[in-house]
Amino acid sequence: MIIMLSGTSDARQLALAIRDAGYDVLATVVTEHAAEQMSYVGLRAHIGRLNAHEMVEIIKQHKAKAIVDASHPFAEEASQQAMQAAEEANVPYIRYERKESVIMYDRVTFVDSYEAAAEYAAKKRGVIMLTTGSKTLHIFAEKLLPLPDVRLIARMLPRKDNMEKCEQLRFPQENIIAMQGPFTKQLDMALMKHFGVTLLVTKESGRVGFVDEKIAAAQQLGIETVVIRRPKLSYPVVYHEFSDVIRALEEMKKKGEK
Repeated sequence: MIIMLSGTSDARQLALAIRDAGYDVLATVVTEHAAEQMSYVGLRAHIGRLNAHEMVEIIKQHKAKAIVDASHPFAEEASQQAMQAAEEANVPYIRYERKESVIMYDRVTFVDSYEAAAEYAAKKRGVIMLTTGSKTLHIFAEKLLPLPDVRLIARMLPRKDNMEKCEQLRFPQENIIAMQGPFTKQLDMALMKHFGVTLLVTKESGRVGFVDEKIAAAQQLGIETVVIRRPKLSYPVVYHEFSDVIRALEEMKKKGEK
């Protein structure tokens, strides 16, 4: 059994590739929707965020041989808990991370945190579009909503908890784009034109996270963009290709058989 931190579309594809290579896979996901997507392709899923102790219990329960961490590049807490769990349970930890995008647009400013992005946006004012998700929405809402000459547009998944968070933050509902991706360059452009966006704030989620489409849309419209860099964690091992993850599992299996 392989325990796999999942939830993204490429993680689901990796889980299928690992299963097709002959391994049992138990995916851990955060939402019911993600679990349904796993179930749809015949994969088992555990729903809910897990701390290191809870992961260790699941490893013991299923006699898991390894943790494959394919969580989102910005889910640093999940990765830290997984690394700790692997160490405590004495099983290998394998990190899969989608490749970073190569961003060539000259009107991009890179920052290292959500707070820095909010500070930059506060100086620019205008119509600011967030494609950074709901988890950190409060950082931008608290900094930008009180400011004059600012309209804050937030794009997020159409989930009940996201709408409840917007209500708690007193986020104007006319400024909410509740949609499930994928988003094409054309759709991104249409949304930016519709709202008259003057500044895009996004994060470096990789090509699978449709960063390329967002940047291309902003570039064609001449919209300045802020990109939040990925958090830097000290992973013991990182792979960017499915084949490398499977090869690592095979090598681990051979060592276990000796």
